[in-house]
Amino acid sequence: MTGTLPPEAELQRIRADIDAIDRQIQDLLNRRAVCAQQVAEVKRAELLASGDSGTAESRMNFYRPEREAQVLRAVMERNPGPLPAGEVAHIFREIMSACLALERPVRVAFLGPEGTFSQAAALKHFGHSVVGQPAPGIGDVFEAVDSGDADYGVVPVENSTEGMVTHTLDNFIRSHLKICGEVELPIRLHLLALPSCEPGGIRRICAHQQALAQCRGWLERHWPGVEQAAVSSNGEAARLAAQDPSIAAVAGDMAREGHGLCSLASNIQDYSDNTTRFLVIGREGAKPSGRDKTSIIVSTHNRPGALFRVLEPFQREQLMLTRIDTRPSRTETWTYLFFIEFEGHQDEPRIAAVLEEIREQTVMVKILGSYPQAVI
Repeated sequence: MTGTLPPEAELQRIRADIDAIDRQIQDLLNRRAVCAQQVAEVKRAELLASGDSGTAESRMNFYRPEREAQVLRAVMERNPGPLPAGEVAHIFREIMSACLALERPVRVAFLGPEGTFSQAAALKHFGHSVVGQPAPGIGDVFEAVDSGDADYGVVPVENSTEGMVTHTLDNFIRSHLKICGEVELPIRLHLLALPSCEPGGIRRICAHQQALAQCRGWLERHWPGVEQAAVSSNGEAARLAAQDPSIAAVAGDMAREGHGLCSLASNIQDYSDNTTRFLVIGREGAKPSGRDKTSIIVSTHNRPGALFRVLEPFQREQLMLTRIDTRPSRTETWTYLFFIEFEGHQDEPRIAAVLEEIREQTVMVKILGSYPQAVI
């Protein structure tokens, strides 16, 4: 306050400033949207000039994960406050989502039904202007993207307390799709039921097997003896709970709101920092963004020191490994595939050299993709 105006007059002055700023923001948002439309026209003209006009629209790739990661990082780095950098980045995420929808709405498949954490991860990564497509299983997400029914898919790959989602890894082994992004989502689990249900009448608690594992201790302490049933997703568990007062579901906020349930208990996960990481899959990879990861699958010779020879080049080149896991090869008894993630992009010369060296030491190296590290 300036001290020269009565409080009510000062409030009116500030509100007038806010209104003027809002008009400027609205004008700038629409100017940005026009630029996005111009980008689309340039891309259309480029494809039409190639002589393949019949499929130009379907072949255009408006979404560039490396470009969006760079924009969000720049937003956070230059943010002076008082708004937190993460909150400003979320706002820009939605601005980019709305502008992208003007070019062509992005279709994103996720593990359904509505209300799953996979849907929440898809919205966090792509914004709310995408066309969401729930799929009944992780394999169905891969199939939707592979067939062209969806432009991208979002699948869970690991949880901070329960480890890797093996079904996702198995799909990568047999798929030619590429990883083009990652999302980290804090997981807050609630015990949900119909508002009319009596807690004493709960006979079964349903959730995805990972969610049941993430709150195993809490359930054993507070609901001993009640049957726990694993279902295809937390969203499916919420759907079942909405139809049967004897069923409770372990799920998140979106499932509670989408199915009209109430919380019998909130934040029941055993660890407060419970986080699930999701991967974005598409038919094309991402170019370098400046802060990337690369994921590969390696099959080694069945002989002593085989894994050491795979990992030694990473140590020598000081490349940071962020994940290593194993899966049965399913082609020969007691042989394994290694799922390895590390910082950097496959187009970087020293990483390309490391990958080539690994190829010489192994039976197979499959590059799943290089992609921007999660920004928000």
